[in-house]
Amino acid sequence: MEYRPSDIEPKWQAHWREQSIYAAKFPSDKPKYYVLDMFPYPSGAGLHVGHPLGYIASDIVARYKRHKGFNVLHPMGFDAFGLPAEQYAIQTGQHPASTTEANIDRYIKQLNRIGFSFDWAGDMRTCEPDYYRWTQWIFLELFDSWYNLSSGKAEPISSLTDHLSTQGSEGLKAHVTDHIQPCSASQWAAFSPKESEAYLQQFRLAYRSESTVNWCPKLGTVLANDEVVNGLSERGGFPVMQKPMLQWSLRISAYAQRLLDGLEGLDWSHSIKETQRHWIGRSEGASMGFDIEGHPQQLAIFTTRPDTLFGVSFMVLAPEHSLVKSLTTAAERSAVDAYIDQASKRSERERMMDNKSVSGAFTGAYAIHPFTKEKLPIWISDYVLASYGSGAIMAVPAHDERDHAFASFFKLPIRQVIDPDRSIMVESDFLNGLTVEDAIKASIDRIAKDQRGDRKVQYRLRDAVFGRQRYWGEPIPVVYRDGVPEALSTEELPLVLPAVDAYLPTESGEPPLARASDWTSAEGLPIETSTMPGWAASSWYFLRYMDPNNDKTFAAKEAMDYWGQVDLYVGGSEHATGHLLYARFFGHFLNDRQHIPFPEPFKHMVNQGMIQGISGFVHREEGSNIYLSKALAKGRKTQKIHVDISLLDKHDAIDLDRFRAWLPDHADVVFEPANGPIIVEREVEKMSKSKYNVVNPDHIIDEHGADALRLFEMFLGPIQQSKPWDTKGLSGVTSFLRKVMRLMDRVEDIEGSKDEQRVLHVLMDKVERDIESLSLNTSVSAMMIAVNQWSEMPKLSKASMKDFAIILSPFAPHVAEEIWQLLDGSESITLVPYPKLNKAMLVNDEITYPVQFNGKTRFMLTVAASADKAAIEAMVMADERSVKYVADKTVRKVIVVSQRIVNVVLS
Repeated sequence: MEYRPSDIEPKWQAHWREQSIYAAKFPSDKPKYYVLDMFPYPSGAGLHVGHPLGYIASDIVARYKRHKGFNVLHPMGFDAFGLPAEQYAIQTGQHPASTTEANIDRYIKQLNRIGFSFDWAGDMRTCEPDYYRWTQWIFLELFDSWYNLSSGKAEPISSLTDHLSTQGSEGLKAHVTDHIQPCSASQWAAFSPKESEAYLQQFRLAYRSESTVNWCPKLGTVLANDEVVNGLSERGGFPVMQKPMLQWSLRISAYAQRLLDGLEGLDWSHSIKETQRHWIGRSEGASMGFDIEGHPQQLAIFTTRPDTLFGVSFMVLAPEHSLVKSLTTAAERSAVDAYIDQASKRSERERMMDNKSVSGAFTGAYAIHPFTKEKLPIWISDYVLASYGSGAIMAVPAHDERDHAFASFFKLPIRQVIDPDRSIMVESDFLNGLTVEDAIKASIDRIAKDQRGDRKVQYRLRDAVFGRQRYWGEPIPVVYRDGVPEALSTEELPLVLPAVDAYLPTESGEPPLARASDWTSAEGLPIETSTMPGWAASSWYFLRYMDPNNDKTFAAKEAMDYWGQVDLYVGGSEHATGHLLYARFFGHFLNDRQHIPFPEPFKHMVNQGMIQGISGFVHREEGSNIYLSKALAKGRKTQKIHVDISLLDKHDAIDLDRFRAWLPDHADVVFEPANGPIIVEREVEKMSKSKYNVVNPDHIIDEHGADALRLFEMFLGPIQQSKPWDTKGLSGVTSFLRKVMRLMDRVEDIEGSKDEQRVLHVLMDKVERDIESLSLNTSVSAMMIAVNQWSEMPKLSKASMKDFAIILSPFAPHVAEEIWQLLDGSESITLVPYPKLNKAMLVNDEITYPVQFNGKTRFMLTVAASADKAAIEAMVMADERSVKYVADKTVRKVIVVSQRIVNVVLS
């Protein structure tokens, strides 16, 4: 039989779709298995061959688990809100919904061609009102919650207001923005609606606060950190400044310790856990206040090294610190204002990453050392961040690199207080002679005793800014009554995106939703004009898949009790500090409020590596339009220009006519050599449309078939590793599938031989263990070996071929289904139980020895595995083939190496 993928693949894909073969059943008596891929953003470029890598691995597991008797939930949907669709809308005037829908249609066609066993009954798009009504509902739950440190969980805001009504703030333990503002029960009762909401804002898990954002006046919008490059917008190259703005935020910091603790029970890679631990950034130390000369307020700082307190020689504030304006003296005002303006042009990420440049300004003010009473000059510098800690540091230049660089540049005192040879404290008053560890404890005890501060645990994790000044996102369901935020009634959900005349901010800088003609509630109150960030919908989508058509709640309790946590989650490690952290936060919160039965959403996670592209570069001589062949570029100053790999032949030479027509900039280029081939340089890097190195999976399927693509991507190497795309190996897996189909020519309805069955069960054992450990590349190798062994046998039993089809099915479902049906399969192979392993077949009851005479192999001898050395020696010497090799020679000895070799030594 021939391997004809273009015939069998569309046939079986249509059959599976028509029969709803992959639909998850609920309720069900079967054990469940929930396998989930991080759902894609449907870009206009469609899929390239790097995208399906994780999907293929998870699909293999999903198919295998169905064979093993599990009720499998393996859904797919689309993370459909996002900036690219909005940017395209701005450029073309097309509504983002229409371009997003077209992109989704293309994705679905591509995914279906690869033969994934997705349950499309749960297909959802986060931009659809039926979905985002529940994203909005979760936001309202966050708005209606506070974090009670006494109970250690989120509670309804009503429990907080009950406490305030009876006791005021006395005895209240809560995670708040700064510290709880004192308030008596009578004061609370006398508050106006505006005052009471302002007070509650310090507690709410969804709240408004002033935060520093990347503001681009030319674009009229806030930009994410990764949209700012060297102080300019990535789109357009316009100046970007740091600007304080009233923004919605989520109080994820309340969950910092729980998010840390929760990592312990997760079956995730060590590297992902460490990344999250670092991002959450737990540190223990002391919080304390420094008096400020001539100023009523104290300067609050947090330090993990209170032992170095006597090494402090100056203080540094972030340029955005709230005290800067009131501290700065008239003499230093202009210099400080100029520096603040300069710092506002750098993003927070740039400031964090810059370890080389030193800058700052002296405020003219002085803090007072709490023990020595020395005056410490107060500076501002952009290496201190307002969003971390208190936004102020005590500088110890002898024992901190950045403080040392700053002190050296501005010629400030540097005092060493730790003896480097003995690691004990010196020049440190009551700490002298102590080890660093003992000095940290003693200094905190003294600070607390003198009521200058206290022991404190601090986290690097910051509250998440939740508002975006964009159009294409979920509207935030908040209205304003006399400027005071109120939750929109749940009866008015979903709050649907309104039509606007343009997708840009208004002329006054308001978000695009302010352009809507009637953006008001049923009561006529103005609605919030910011939208939610891109990660809002993905923070809970795994729950909606369990009950996708429920219009009463985001998922029924019974469905969540059954499906529970995701058993296998597959996706990229780049989401470690974004999506994965926010999804865990949502899980803990919803569990606190008793909306879901578990806090951690993803029990086991695997991060697939990257399939890299092999890019092509042509060398362009600097300052000219001369393009050089690779060999001529040596020794000349050139720029490397990406070339679309589709323009290259098998010798890496550019098709010059197509190259000139490819981009307008290339129409008038000059090539050297003028008449010879222009050879490009090749380099392995990320597969990306912008690098012109993408390979469309549709082209691979057209030429080799979907099963070949699936097998090849697994055969490339371990799923967790990155590897370059190289089509040379495709012919190998295509040849393997041809051999599989040709096996059908020798299948007979007979009892399988022992050798045939041994090959089958050795393969079965190997593949089962490999799938459970996701060592899928070695499974493909094992199947190739088994098929080669069967191909050397004259016949193959129908029973063994049917079992092999089931083993092959998770990897190459189309070929497996075709074989199964040809062998009288009564139902889809997907529904057939996995064959039972016969462990006795794994034990070989015979061993074949190579028999050597004076070190040269002369023949092979098969003996019982239980035969001892004496019996093997006797069989060798009794074998008629030995006679001619011994002849008239003397047998000096016979060496039997158990299970390996026999050597007869002659003289």
